[in-house]
Amino acid sequence: MPIVRRPLVAIVVLLLLTGCAGAPKDPMAVSYSPKATVAVWDLEDFSSGPQNRPDLGEFISARVIETIQETGGYTVVERQRLLLALEELNIGSSALADEITRLEIGRIVGAKLMVFGGFQVIGDKMRLDLRLVEVETGAVARTAEKTVSSTNFSGWLKAAEDTATDLFKHNN
Repeated sequence: MPIVRRPLVAIVVLLLLTGCAGAPKDPMAVSYSPKATVAVWDLEDFSSGPQNRPDLGEFISARVIETIQETGGYTVVERQRLLLALEELNIGSSALADEITRLEIGRIVGAKLMVFGGFQVIGDKMRLDLRLVEVETGAVARTAEKTVSSTNFSGWLKAAEDTATDLFKHNN
C-alpha cells in the first residue's frame, strides 16, 4: 500500500469507530427505576434578616414529599428514618451543613436520590430552589425553581408542589 494511503485509511477507520460511539448521554434524560427511593431534606431558609419562620423549611419540604408520593413512582424515606440514622451516627446539626454527610446518611437509609434545596424571601418575592442529587455519585441530576409572591402562603405551597413536579417529571 502506498505511504499516502496509510494515513487516509487510518483516518477512515478512526471516523468509523467514533461514529459508532453514539451520542453522549443527556444528564437531564436520566431515568430511575420504578419505586426508586428518595430522601428529602428540610429546605433551608436563606432569607436575610430576622428568622421568624423556624419550621417553614420543614413545612414546605412536607409538601414536596407529598407531591413525590403522589406521582406513585417513588418510595420516600420517612423523615423519622433520617432522624434515627442521625442519632445512630451521633451526627449533630452542624455536620449536616455538609452535603457529603447528608449523602452518606442517604446511603445508610437506602436512598438512590436525594432532594436538597432552600428558599429565600426578598421583598415581595419568595424563590424556591430544589436539586435532585444521585446518592451514589453526588451528581446533580436536575434542578428546578419557582418564584412567587412572598405574601401568599398558599402560593408557597403551590410553588413547592410545582417545583417538585418539575424535578421529577422526566423520570416517570
